[in-house]
Amino acid sequence: MTVKFSIEGVDGLPEIAQGADLAALISGAVELDDGDILVVTSKIVSKAEGRVVQAADREQAITDETVRLVASREFDGGVTRIVENRQGIIGAAAGVDASNAPDGTVLLLPVDPDASARALATGIRALTGANVGVILSDTLGRPWREGQTDLAIGAAGVHVFDDLRGGTDASGKPLSVTMPCVADEIAGAAELVKGKSAGVPVAVVRGLDRLVGDLDLPGARSIQRPAERDLFRVGADEAYNEGYRDGFDESQSEGPLVAG
Repeated sequence: MTVKFSIEGVDGLPEIAQGADLAALISGAVELDDGDILVVTSKIVSKAEGRVVQAADREQAITDETVRLVASREFDGGVTRIVENRQGIIGAAAGVDASNAPDGTVLLLPVDPDASARALATGIRALTGANVGVILSDTLGRPWREGQTDLAIGAAGVHVFDDLRGGTDASGKPLSVTMPCVADEIAGAAELVKGKSAGVPVAVVRGLDRLVGDLDLPGARSIQRPAERDLFRVGADEAYNEGYRDGFDESQSEGPLVAG
């Protein structure tokens, strides 16, 4: 059976300020039905929640939001840091963003993106009577690939994975590890209609009703791979240097110690 779905941007939302009722604003801007999924740019949630801070020194703001340095490198006189932030997300600059923020300030990610998504979904469901899901998205790079894409950093009322394990493929072969991260796929697709400069921070996805469920479904935090199963926990340079400091003997291995 062919699956069809649609994505459209939600126009007409005002500039978001601290204390804004996002559930009411979004509900008033678009007609929603059961099974719809709203993809909301995390920046407007940060603004509504007052996650805007004065930052004459953006690097200090990044440091304050960092719990673990994964990799760092100097470029053109500056330093790019890949870190794990307080939300467990690994990316550049800990999610600290100066774009679309007043001069002299930076935006921090929501303290708990899943909780923010849950509150938003709860409010919209109450206002509209529609059983909708919510995904909070943010832009991140990917190891080994140029460019960026939007990924899910918060989710509520949505199955973040489409778990196909235990089933079979079109040829009847068993599927043992297939578990698409549909929350990330939806976030990336929604960015195609939101854009970075169009002033459209919300999109509504229709036709994926099967992915919408209870508000207590696991959120986007469940997408983060646990440390004990992370083969690429540190950057390559950091891993090599750490091995060297700890007495790693490269001559005893088939090659240098590497990690992504």
